[in-house]
Amino acid sequence: MGHAHSVNPNKPLEYQTEKNQMNILGFWIFLGAEIALFGTLFVAYFVLTGRIADGPGPKELFAIKDVLIETFILLTSSFTCGLAIHEMRRGNKKGLMTWLLFTLMLGLGFLYFEVMEFIHYVHEGASIQTSAYWSSFFTLLGTHGAHVALGVGWMTFILIQLARRGLNATTARKAFIISLYWHFLDVVWIFIFTGVYLTGMVM
Repeated sequence: MGHAHSVNPNKPLEYQTEKNQMNILGFWIFLGAEIALFGTLFVAYFVLTGRIADGPGPKELFAIKDVLIETFILLTSSFTCGLAIHEMRRGNKKGLMTWLLFTLMLGLGFLYFEVMEFIHYVHEGASIQTSAYWSSFFTLLGTHGAHVALGVGWMTFILIQLARRGLNATTARKAFIISLYWHFLDVVWIFIFTGVYLTGMVM
């Protein structure tokens, strides 16, 4: 038990205890399960591509400007999240919290534009009940959006802990894990941007 809490100052703060190392490893395994989840959703989407029944097609509704705004916001949030971890490793709690807050705000901005996009599609006659294609589309993007919303809430909780407890091995580990989660969501979005939107615009 004592060994699990022994500190190794030669490692980054989030890796300094064996418990932290095991928690981070466990989260990497969890991300493996998330890859399987999104992989399944992508396969379902591609299998159902083109099955629009009597509803509108993606080429009619997808707007490159809106998608680029969402992409810019989310990729920028990945950059600010990286800056947060950089500041954390410099021992700068204020810098860590500042960049995490920027990341959180960008995440909220992304969710706002995505919700507005979904509302527009529904008004144009494309909902989850419209066709197999739109069902798979909303399931894939809705799952990703739900993950982003979870990340925003999780990040808020970590910011509160940092404010109350300061920067230590435990809060550093939590901040590092949320950064892994956030970067993962950005990678998933890149596949959505290319595999769903860009492909859909030329269908």
